[in-house]
Amino acid sequence: MNDSTLTPARPPAVAVVYESLFGSTRSVAESLTEGIREQLLATVTPISLASPSADCDILVVGAPTHAHSLSTPASRAEAERWARDRARHLTLDDSPHTTGMREWLERRPTARLGYVAFDTRVDMPRIFTGSAATAIGRRLKKYGLREILAPESFLVDSHSRLLSTERDRAVRWGREIAEAALALTDETARIPR
Repeated sequence: MNDSTLTPARPPAVAVVYESLFGSTRSVAESLTEGIREQLLATVTPISLASPSADCDILVVGAPTHAHSLSTPASRAEAERWARDRARHLTLDDSPHTTGMREWLERRPTARLGYVAFDTRVDMPRIFTGSAATAIGRRLKKYGLREILAPESFLVDSHSRLLSTERDRAVRWGREIAEAALALTDETARIPR
């Protein structure tokens, strides 16, 4: 069968779901969604509003790194205490923090083609910080989802503020996600006439 007898399926739909405490992970999620939207439809949703059964082809999932992994109720409570400490100059993100990525992932999210994971972490060697994206990937692979691109970390300073170069890097990575999604669709979602 030659290419002229194949019809490409609809463009892949991308759902970006994130957990953010001080706004840095939200900023990354919004920036990479901007990059994805240059080529594809994409939604961006905070974890508190996200359904694990989102109707999507590619699920992009991100969270801040806490104690080498995903946040816990205790680490989220600690973040709220930090935000109340005026000396830290932190502002808590405005979405509810009762549910974190760890709990959301226990609900077994779905995506037809696969997932991409990202995190924010302090600007130090990963061996010292760990990676929420690695923890996300382990869980999603366990549920049978396919990794589309290697996980990515976006860096924050010691005050949990996103480094100045990271927003532009997130937009570029969003473009890479879109290109990978389109390539995957070309490989797997073409149907014969």
